[in-house]
Amino acid sequence: MAGAHYDRYSDASIQPLSNPNYHSAPTDPSNAYADQPYRKKGTSKWLTVGVPVVIIIIVAAVVGGVVGSKSHKNSDNNAAAAANDPGFGSNGQPNPTQLSSIKEAIGIFATATNSFSIPIYPSTTNAAAFTLPTFVQGGGSWNADTFQPANPSPTTVRTDRPRLIAPAYKWQQLASFVASDPYMKEWNDTIIAHATQYAGMDPVPYTIDGGLDKSGVLDVARQVKQRIKAFGYAYRTTGQTMWADRAWKELQNACGQGSQPFGTAPDNWNTQHFLDVAEFTAAFAIGYDWMYDVWTDQQKQTIRNAIVTLGLQYGIQAYGTAGYGWWKGVNGNWNCVCNGGLTMGALAILGDDTTGTAQQILALSVDNAKANCAMGPSPDGTWSETPNYWYFGTTAHAEMTSSLMTATGSDYGLLTVNPSFALTGMYHMYVSGNQQMFDYGDHGPNKFSTTANAMMFYATQFKKPEYMLFQRDRIDAAEPWSMFWYDPSVAGAWWNDLPLDHWFTDSEDVWASMRSSWSDNTGMYVAMKAGNHTGHQTHGDLDAGDFVLDAMGVRWAGELGSGDYDAVGYFSSELQDSQRWLYYRKRTEGQNTLVLNEQNQAVSALTPSNFGSSNTTQGSSTVLQVPADSTAFFTTDMTATYNGTSIKRGIRFINGRKQVLLQDDITNAALPIQWRMHTNATVALNGASATLTLGGQTMQVSILNPPTGATFQTMAAVRYPNDPPLPPNTEDQLNPGVTVLVINLQPGTYNLQVLFNPQWPGMAASDFKTPGLVAIDSWTLTSHS
Repeated sequence: MAGAHYDRYSDASIQPLSNPNYHSAPTDPSNAYADQPYRKKGTSKWLTVGVPVVIIIIVAAVVGGVVGSKSHKNSDNNAAAAANDPGFGSNGQPNPTQLSSIKEAIGIFATATNSFSIPIYPSTTNAAAFTLPTFVQGGGSWNADTFQPANPSPTTVRTDRPRLIAPAYKWQQLASFVASDPYMKEWNDTIIAHATQYAGMDPVPYTIDGGLDKSGVLDVARQVKQRIKAFGYAYRTTGQTMWADRAWKELQNACGQGSQPFGTAPDNWNTQHFLDVAEFTAAFAIGYDWMYDVWTDQQKQTIRNAIVTLGLQYGIQAYGTAGYGWWKGVNGNWNCVCNGGLTMGALAILGDDTTGTAQQILALSVDNAKANCAMGPSPDGTWSETPNYWYFGTTAHAEMTSSLMTATGSDYGLLTVNPSFALTGMYHMYVSGNQQMFDYGDHGPNKFSTTANAMMFYATQFKKPEYMLFQRDRIDAAEPWSMFWYDPSVAGAWWNDLPLDHWFTDSEDVWASMRSSWSDNTGMYVAMKAGNHTGHQTHGDLDAGDFVLDAMGVRWAGELGSGDYDAVGYFSSELQDSQRWLYYRKRTEGQNTLVLNEQNQAVSALTPSNFGSSNTTQGSSTVLQVPADSTAFFTTDMTATYNGTSIKRGIRFINGRKQVLLQDDITNAALPIQWRMHTNATVALNGASATLTLGGQTMQVSILNPPTGATFQTMAAVRYPNDPPLPPNTEDQLNPGVTVLVINLQPGTYNLQVLFNPQWPGMAASDFKTPGLVAIDSWTLTSHS
């Protein structure tokens, strides 16, 4: 039941960032996988080979649009001069003088974004700027907070305002950072532009998505929160009360005190879908706290009453026996969002609240989040739900933790009770491909106020500057939290000395990420997963052996993403007979894996896995010359998930990471097997080979030593004719633009090898290699040399 009422949608973090709703569809016809805007019973492609992951921000002109330029000065001469600066540290790291020179010479590292808003970096070597990730001592960081209570308590708050996330001392320093740091200047300009655009809009209307017990008004709540953050930021940076006036109009409307109806009293914020309550509460908390000095007593009372009567009082009941408090015992994003919103609301009004409700909430929320929300990352850092639900969980966790730290002086163990939280930023980096994320499972609702900027917060807290450097070039960085979680003393290139490959070993969601470059969007990216199908808060798929593949700026094998969140039984359970597994995008046949006798994989099964890597790391340059012997592989034994039929799958790079081999070792299968791969490419078949074309590029796919009768065929991305029927009066989602490349095998024993040869510019046919057959159990780093 953990995801029982979530909104629908694909991977909003790859949506073009020019839409205030974070859900416009990608316009590049070469990318049509799972990240299109959700249509309830209709189309959704990959739906753009891999689902776009770009959270949308408004005012494309500010950030350069979907494929836009950034204020990157890219002057090799200036950079060279900076490298010779006597202030450059002898340890190879910039000192404060050098850091300033680099900022002036380089500006923003990324020069543009691709159609999925993934940063594009210049092809250059810059030893001065692209050092190892670090925080430069004396390099212009934030002043220390003078609020340092000896015995912190969640119910004892600082006396000055604001107290949530951005205390007064940070606002006092902000202007100098905006003037001197190119990233903070761009973000500042973007936030003000967004606030200006929001100000010209009517207040967000009360629009129900699928029913109050379905996706409710979560989109509404997150849009209100997004706007209040922008208005509050604009007010505090400009001192202009027009921003507070516009925020007041939004808040009045959102608590049912405006000129238009807003929900049904007294449950205006919709306890049936408690995420809505939490996000509205967080929005009102920010508005109350950040504009505290401008509100009249009557305005404060109105906002405070809304927080208490529409939010916190229902929170007290949720921690008790109310059915809508089911989330208090799960470790996914629901727990983080609900606890986070309630905590922020309580902290904002503590001291002004005469009802005692705020204190009651804080006595419950902090410990509950510590026991549940903080357990979101698995031991290897993988988020327990899906890559896209990582956004919601980490945003809420960071907001709650940061608010507690700034308001009361402690995180109360939220950062330390689960050491894996220090690793979850690495998970986000490795699950991000050269084109899009490895976006397995559900993608979640529209993101609006949700971003990946928790990376900034975690970078400081866990001393991981690479997290901050990675996120600052992402298009969703331009929002108020970044202005206070970012440390201007950060320096270096996030890719410097970062291994190209990583194996995430937790048995619940074991997977591997492999690539040919961190900074070249046209390079190779391969990721494959196995693991159990339970424990993912009903957001996973039946997808052991599933993989994605990027090359030449195209996603060739991609994910279909979320199904219809309002469909009957979609979140019913993770049991084998769950209605969730009736829908194509959740079924095994909807994944890039093998299907045995047209049946789903078993939901509860361990998949022992193995991994090997040459441990190639990228240096300071954005141009990586991959050694000829550089490679990586991932294998998994899927026998248990196929109910005892011996099936092992492996994927690896060959030929210096220029080609990919996918192999399946099948022993004594008593039932027919189908190999499946979903692609947006146009497919031309020729027996045991297929030519895929997409985005002006070509991929040759071949069956090596094909078994008798084994040829490539194509199918539509729809359920098998003999699949169990859907629930009455239910339709499955369409997948237009998606072709399924298949290989059909009769019962028997096979070593099925499929070779992917991207047609790289300048690479002759004689440059490609054809590997010999090596049983998966015998794979090593040199087995295919």
